[in-house]
Amino acid sequence: MATNSFGKWVSVMNDPGDFADTPPFHANMPASQTNPFVFNSPHSGRCYPERFLKQSRLNRQTIRRSEDAYVDELFAGVMALGSPLLTANFPRAWLDVNREPWELDPRMFNETLPSFANTHSARVAGGLGTVPRLVGEGLEIYRSKLPLSEALRRIELAYKPYHVCLQKLLARTHGRFGCAVLVDCHSMPANIRVLDEGSRPDFIIGDRFGTSASQILSEEAIKLLRAMGYTVAHNKPYAGGFITEHYGRPDRGLHAIQIEVNRGLYMHEVTYEKTTGFSALRDDISSFYTSLIRLSGSDLTDVPLAAE
Repeated sequence: MATNSFGKWVSVMNDPGDFADTPPFHANMPASQTNPFVFNSPHSGRCYPERFLKQSRLNRQTIRRSEDAYVDELFAGVMALGSPLLTANFPRAWLDVNREPWELDPRMFNETLPSFANTHSARVAGGLGTVPRLVGEGLEIYRSKLPLSEALRRIELAYKPYHVCLQKLLARTHGRFGCAVLVDCHSMPANIRVLDEGSRPDFIIGDRFGTSASQILSEEAIKLLRAMGYTVAHNKPYAGGFITEHYGRPDRGLHAIQIEVNRGLYMHEVTYEKTTGFSALRDDISSFYTSLIRLSGSDLTDVPLAAE
């Protein structure tokens, strides 16, 4: 693997208090980028700062309930195919970069929030803002209210540099190939159901209901996974978060899709241990993205999406 060209950005913004030994995130670069695809795993971070754990009322196992465990490993092979992979080392429970920068819950802090904070979004109401209040199904993270400086520090030291890095990756990719395709990689609880069908999907492909990516990209992703025998939903119940919405500009040649992987396919959700299905799933995901990245900029032309 080539030297990380974004390493100076990461190290300069490294938080010596919470991430003295591990940078908050890492841009894993291929020896040479050979395709317009950029992969991103913003929720698989599993470096839980000791100071954060002391602030929490949850134990080391329970606090991982919102973690997209091992998703970075499931997609790690993209680098060998010439695609970058941006991965968070900080946990989602500490900071969620798949939110606006200032989606903050006023109930969490000692001081009044600044006027520019988005305190009324549905995600804040659900306890899942930029600095989350909850993990899992309604579990409170903190023992007591936080100083506002805690949120500001995390946003300045990790959120902003993360998005600067992602933006640079996409801009450089677009400049080189004439387009850029962001694949935002996530996992979901095994009990998630598609409401109108009652089924439990193995994968969900989200494109913000056709606004963040060319329809042919979503169609191809769904087709490839279904051909392997997986159950695939489209935009239900996850259509993509802030990252997909913010970076997806298909009219400008910037495409973004979100992929959700059912955790029941590869891990125990209580012990966080990988199951025997992990290796087979990783191989199938490798086949999936190997085929997907064969799409070129000229292929990403809108066509009607086949009926679900």
